[in-house]
Amino acid sequence: MAGATLIPFGGRAPRVDAEAFVAPGAVLIGDIEIGAEASVWYNCVLRGDVNRIRIGARTNIQDGSVLHVDSPHPGAAAGHPTLIGEEVLIGHLAMVHGCVLHDRAFVGLGAIVMDGCEIESFGMLAAGALLTPGKRIPAGQLWAGRPAKYVRDLTPAEREANLAGVFHYVELARAHRAALGA
Repeated sequence: MAGATLIPFGGRAPRVDAEAFVAPGAVLIGDIEIGAEASVWYNCVLRGDVNRIRIGARTNIQDGSVLHVDSPHPGAAAGHPTLIGEEVLIGHLAMVHGCVLHDRAFVGLGAIVMDGCEIESFGMLAAGALLTPGKRIPAGQLWAGRPAKYVRDLTPAEREANLAGVFHYVELARAHRAALGA
């Protein structure tokens, strides 16, 4: 984690598994947990200042992405933490805010996932799409557009390709860690 910035906030500090990769330039603030073999890439910002962020094993948060949370407020006493399962792909420059991404979900490049949203296992939000507050992408579906709408079910080959991408990023993170001497 050489070059990454980990900032305690409100009595909570980021906790990163020893097998995870956090790239230089990434900033992690507050109540954050990152699982084994997960990766947070260059210039990402994860801000768990007013609620918690959890990232499961082998999940990758690609370059320039921003993850934040929704604080408790009237009508949502717990607010909306950002809860990300295992083997999730989050593309470059994505915005993920106060939502739940189940194991093996996919968020495309530049996509936005807003408060109270949920993407089930193998659900996919296409590049550049906007998932508006409270929407849910069921398992195995592709949604696209602004606002995002159902497009079609993913094929078994597409699901396998997304899963292959997960393991590609696990290996890529190892290579970057070695190149950085970490």
